Amino acid sequence: MDGVETQNSVDFPKNMNGIVAFKMTGSGNDFVFVDGRISALDSWTEDKIRAVCDRRDGIGADGFAVLEPGSAPGRVRFHFFNADGGRAPMCGNGALCATRMARWLELAESDEMTLETDAGQVSTCVIQGEEELAEFELEAVGEMSDPAIELVDGEHSATLTTVAVPHLVVVVDDAETVSIKTRGSELRFHSSLAPLGANVNFASLSGNALRVRTYERGVEGETLACATGSVACAAVLAKRQDLSLPADVISSSGRTLLVSGILDSDRHLQSPKLRGEARLVFRAILEDKLFRPQPVAGQ
Repeated sequence: MDGVETQNSVDFPKNMNGIVAFKMTGSGNDFVFVDGRISALDSWTEDKIRAVCDRRDGIGADGFAVLEPGSAPGRVRFHFFNADGGRAPMCGNGALCATRMARWLELAESDEMTLETDAGQVSTCVIQGEEELAEFELEAVGEMSDPAIELVDGEHSATLTTVAVPHLVVVVDDAETVSIKTRGSELRFHSSLAPLGANVNFASLSGNALRVRTYERGVEGETLACATGSVACAAVLAKRQDLSLPADVISSSGRTLLVSGILDSDRHLQSPKLRGEARLVFRAILEDKLFRPQPVAGQ
């Protein structure tokens, strides 16, 4: 048609061979996945991961994952990296997305599987239905402690716990009003959390629902959702403010995650489960030139 550029008139690469990648989102927390049977784990350097996760020159993501066959049938090896290229033990929304991706890639033969992560084994399952959902279950939430952190106006408590990775849960009057960039960064690098720091989750309670905002290490900024952080917040509020379970957690994307589990006699959360979105956004071919050093402006 006149005035319309057709595919044949565009200077496409003659060879479209490359690395197949998948972009997924879990309640706004987004990831790039590759199949480790085709693209080997050891080929992914920190520089390459940063290039893929770059939101201007790459695909753009909060994290990067490689999926491989696990140690036995029904198991899938889940390697996870933050956007800065650093390896992380586990990611909750990443695990939800990994579950559906493993099923699509036929790494898992059924909707129920075990993800083998650096933080241990995680039981997960695909939730069938119109919505693209998955669920994971952990053995327990780690012990809680009160680090030596001076609270500011609007903050009521700061509790350190572990849900696969360390989380600092700060209970506040209103999570919406928190300056995540400044206060989140300050607490993430607080001396009492040294040397590794922690994800910082700001939680406020409205009825039996939590509003949670997260400053995530490795991303070094606010992410739109944090699954393990949602579990950590629910665990802390259940123990210290009698939150009942199951409980909705409203993320910064506006999507809701559901935390459930068993509270023991001390109101410590056992066998926590989290259900949330695991949606495929698109498939792409990564071109080799994405990983070439880019010229510096002015040189």
